[in-house]
Amino acid sequence: EVQLVESGGGLVQAGGSLRLSCAASGFTFDDYAIGWFRQAPGKEREGVSCISSSDGSTYYADSVKGRFTISSDNAKNTVYLQMNSLKPEDTAVYHCAALGSSWCLVPFLYDYWGQGTQVTVSS
Repeated sequence: EVQLVESGGGLVQAGGSLRLSCAASGFTFDDYAIGWFRQAPGKEREGVSCISSSDGSTYYADSVKGRFTISSDNAKNTVYLQMNSLKPEDTAVYHCAALGSSWCLVPFLYDYWGQGTQVTVSS
């Protein structure tokens, strides 16, 4: 059974930090790029970051570039998203996903995704 389980969300003040984790199982981790996308009420889904399983290259949306950092621990099949300098507009449910390639192709093609973790940034 494919599972992607996110954790690490919460309530934080503007300017604060959170680290999200995504634990993956049930598929060959090395075959998929892993991405993070977010969904806020009334807004379109936004792909915010991705890490390639082919060469470790990364992608960041302009809205988070310079503030978020994605990393991967292949031994643990876990991907992390370090989020710094958080802004109220970062408030959303954050999901991790196994994308339809080992490369970070934009727009993201989602094969599997998790239930998400809520991130709320207060002003």
